[in-house]
Amino acid sequence: MDIAVFGTTPYDRRYLEDANADGLHQLKFFDASLNTQSAGLAAGCPAVCIFVNDNADAAVLDILHRGGTRLVALRCTGFNNIDLKAAASLGIRVVRVVSYSPNSVAEHAVALLMAINRKIHRAYNRTRDSNFSLDGLIGFDLAGKTVAVVGTGKIGRVFARIMLGFGCDVIGYDPERSPEFEAMGARYAQPGEIGEKADVVSLHCPLTPATHHIMNAETLARAKPGALLINTSRGGLIDTEAVVDALKSGQLGGLAIDVYEQEADLFFRDLSSVVITDDLIQRLISFPNVIVTGHQAFLTREALTTICETTLRSVSAFERNEALENEIRAG
Repeated sequence: MDIAVFGTTPYDRRYLEDANADGLHQLKFFDASLNTQSAGLAAGCPAVCIFVNDNADAAVLDILHRGGTRLVALRCTGFNNIDLKAAASLGIRVVRVVSYSPNSVAEHAVALLMAINRKIHRAYNRTRDSNFSLDGLIGFDLAGKTVAVVGTGKIGRVFARIMLGFGCDVIGYDPERSPEFEAMGARYAQPGEIGEKADVVSLHCPLTPATHHIMNAETLARAKPGALLINTSRGGLIDTEAVVDALKSGQLGGLAIDVYEQEADLFFRDLSSVVITDDLIQRLISFPNVIVTGHQAFLTREALTTICETTLRSVSAFERNEALENEIRAG
């Protein structure tokens, strides 16, 4: 089956081609992200493969449908960038990668936490300039601290397990409680406990209307002064302007993010030679207690292999008119 792959990077091409070693599909790679201007490139392709920052709204889906597309395969877990109701009305089916490597994202969250707490990014830049001063590099022991895990799905549980290994008191928040989360020695927070006690808050929930800006001026004001905030899930979980204010006032002790609310215009491309006009991201990276990575938490060999193999397996099942294990529908 012909598959139009949008937002292609060198690693996308490599791992998708490896997963397609049997040659069952014809992969057509496009560097451009999917939007109304680029959707016409998929004409004649029954399947389209997209990533987190591709736009599959109603207008884009209409163009794809008129070009013959009948399946959209997301090579990611989140699906907030596709209009599922519009897809259903057009007869376009949608699949995603339900699970790839929760370890990859959870471990990156831990790396961000360790780096922002122990000022690794600042120490690295100093020593490259032969500055071996330790002033301003004081962190804190994680052992004995309270770590709040917001979202206790697969990734959140792996992160919690690692934090328990550090000797932390791990508390969680999730509308749907996980017996596995509690069985490992973590517990669910009492009302107000996260704000009162959490030294670290790590976000591991999907972006939905209910979780949009879950970290806002009100929740940040209730946070323990000096707490660290980690986000490896979706940028829209954080009200960035409110976070900037909390960093300026010192209410928030540090921020480490792998996702950003307006990342679609920035991430996955080299902008080192252009002027970035996004004032918010520029303000964020100017803070000494902020670390930003460019949506790389998923980027491990194991995760990429699983993502690509799962995606092509779904396309093959669609082509054979079989049940789609990873199909998603409008709620």
